[in-house]
Amino acid sequence: MPTENTHTYDVIVIGAGPVGENVADRTTAAGLSTVLVESELAGGECSYWACEPSKALLRPVLLRADAAHMPGLAAAVEKPLDVDAVLAHRDRMSADWKDDGQVEWIKSAGIDFVRGHGRLAGEREVSVSTPEGDTVRLAARHAVAVCTGSSAALPPLPGIEELRPWTSREATSARRPPQRLVIVGAGVVGVEMATAWQALGSRVTLLAREDTLLPKLEPFAGELVTERLREAGADVRFGVSVTGAERTAPGDVRVTLSDGEVLTADEILFATGRAPRSKDIGLDAVGLEPGDWLTTDDSLTVTAVPGNWLYAVGDVNQRALFTHQGKYQARVAGAVIAARARGERLDTGRWAPHSSTADAEAVPGVVFTDPEIASVGLTVREAEHTGRDVEVVDYDIGHLAGAAQYRPDYRGRARILIDRDRQVVVGATFVGPGVAELLYSATVAITGEVPVERLWHAVPAFPTISEVWLRLLETRRDS
Repeated sequence: MPTENTHTYDVIVIGAGPVGENVADRTTAAGLSTVLVESELAGGECSYWACEPSKALLRPVLLRADAAHMPGLAAAVEKPLDVDAVLAHRDRMSADWKDDGQVEWIKSAGIDFVRGHGRLAGEREVSVSTPEGDTVRLAARHAVAVCTGSSAALPPLPGIEELRPWTSREATSARRPPQRLVIVGAGVVGVEMATAWQALGSRVTLLAREDTLLPKLEPFAGELVTERLREAGADVRFGVSVTGAERTAPGDVRVTLSDGEVLTADEILFATGRAPRSKDIGLDAVGLEPGDWLTTDDSLTVTAVPGNWLYAVGDVNQRALFTHQGKYQARVAGAVIAARARGERLDTGRWAPHSSTADAEAVPGVVFTDPEIASVGLTVREAEHTGRDVEVVDYDIGHLAGAAQYRPDYRGRARILIDRDRQVVVGATFVGPGVAELLYSATVAITGEVPVERLWHAVPAFPTISEVWLRLLETRRDS
């Protein structure tokens, strides 16, 4: 028979991914007793099915692409990648899908851990169904933080359950490359997995409903990635969607396209967006709709629930679906919870300690394709949509001496957006090999609201790709 126990803490955190771990770490550091509840693996989606495994698959691919264009190394990388070695590396970086190390860290930080499915059961109450069939009841003196993240959203195709398609989880944890892989979706997951599996031996067909890849980014980003994918052998198609798909046998999928063509593949990956993991977490117990995104203010407090005790942090609030941004929100939420517990007044002004301003002003992101894409802040489209008056400055990164040193046939482009009224950078996009490491400088420039004239005094070392900052300033001056 199930047993029932009740435990009281200052803070309850539902979801022990990177976001939940950071909330718990901050509240514990503030002297608040905290418990983490997790139904799967501590460490969450990022550690086992997203960031870590996907980048482990991609790093050998990108390193080989750079080496293949470098004199003295090209001949050394003519052979195909060692698939078994790459997959073994992926497994190690995913901790072989075991969370012992994460659980050990949680306990070492002074955080209690309960494994089981957590559901809201009322104001400041959570009920946990454990794998052993027990029910553990938790009560919070101050706060409950929902950090359950998001999951892959599948399209409403007839028979999709019988199809057993890949989502991002299967794509990052597959035990071998499929001979033929159809990828539906032109976002980050779609293009990264196309890059990885094409290089690992799959014949990839990438289907995009729109006329570009990565439509949320600057158009030149998608254009350069399309060019390289096609050079690598991928079949990239635009303006097409899937109207039907069926698995006729193990390893045999028939895919019908909107133009009437029928493709055959071993596997089909739907990379068609994300949905909140909120269907079965007890939202109805606090007056919310199960399955909805949880709307918060900049303090990460759920606005539809009175009393300032319920928080939604990370993907589940739909503010910015990146692990690093969720961890940023977690630091803010932890500070908010601690301040309220001490009876202190919140400081929620722009860029203040209790406000997640960066969610709207400076969300950084990297797409680990060949070429890499790094972006933060506004794009031209977003600036136009929001009525921001910006100056657009472009530069061909391949003209830099540092770029030629990095890869002799370097192809890339940089763009910054400058607010005409305030004379500060409000957006930056870099596309090219190795540009991921440029992103933090752009993020600092935007969040610090560094005047453009002051940037002239930030001297980039020669010969490095970071010299693009100087060339962008010179291009603006000379125009």
